[in-house]
Amino acid sequence: MQLRHMTVDQIKAWIGEEPDLTEEIIAELEMDARVSVRRLAASLRHRRACLQQEQARIQELARHEDELQRQGIFPVAGIDEAGRGALAGPLVVAAVMFPPGVRPAGLDDSKRLTGKQRQLLYGEIRQRAADVAVVIVDRTVIDRLNILRATWQAMAEAAMKLRPRPQHCLVDGTQVPSLGVDQTAIVGGDGKCLSIAAASIVAKVVRDNIMLELGRRYPQYGFARHKGYCTREHLRALKAYGPCPEHRRSFQPVIDSISTQLTLPWDGCSP
Repeated sequence: MQLRHMTVDQIKAWIGEEPDLTEEIIAELEMDARVSVRRLAASLRHRRACLQQEQARIQELARHEDELQRQGIFPVAGIDEAGRGALAGPLVVAAVMFPPGVRPAGLDDSKRLTGKQRQLLYGEIRQRAADVAVVIVDRTVIDRLNILRATWQAMAEAAMKLRPRPQHCLVDGTQVPSLGVDQTAIVGGDGKCLSIAAASIVAKVVRDNIMLELGRRYPQYGFARHKGYCTREHLRALKAYGPCPEHRRSFQPVIDSISTQLTLPWDGCSP
């Protein structure tokens, strides 16, 4: 194709229809006498470099799954949670399995992503995963078992819900007793492992949506903003209103707020 005989608008339209531009085409654009075409070439080269960098990052993120697959171990699931450290609301655990070779671009630790990015990736994960399991743990269970045991129980339940059953689980953090499946614990796994990153996004999106609903039910606590975590705003609301039914009675700041209330624990919590 003789790019030098095309107008700038024609080149832009053609590039929009041609997703895989070769190095030769970009080099030809860089040699064009027109400044606007050379700027377009620079933009294309930058975009290509970013794409290659992202592909390398995703490949590194998938190295745990790839290594297990080379050993004949498949399917592999990633497991993570959201809400473990919150003072209010549920704990949400997610488990995600991808088919071989499926590596959605943009996956990362959910905490590094914007809300919009998480929502978009959540939809892609749901669409492209072999299976996704979600377990929601009510605060009453957390208070009865304690947060660590509740997390372990939910992770084991999530692994058992997956179909087909995983041969191996990659877990964020530490080993999970009685998981029922061979496992590898990865500290900071949501930023180091593809399927754990996907699980962290699913758990975060599901829990955030729950907390938005709780924010509408109990607007005085600001759940929609801090999602139940221990912020200054949340502590001030606890001091002013005492705990509501969604607050975890086994967490110290909630215990402290109860002890400072002279009225009944649920007095003043109505919206």
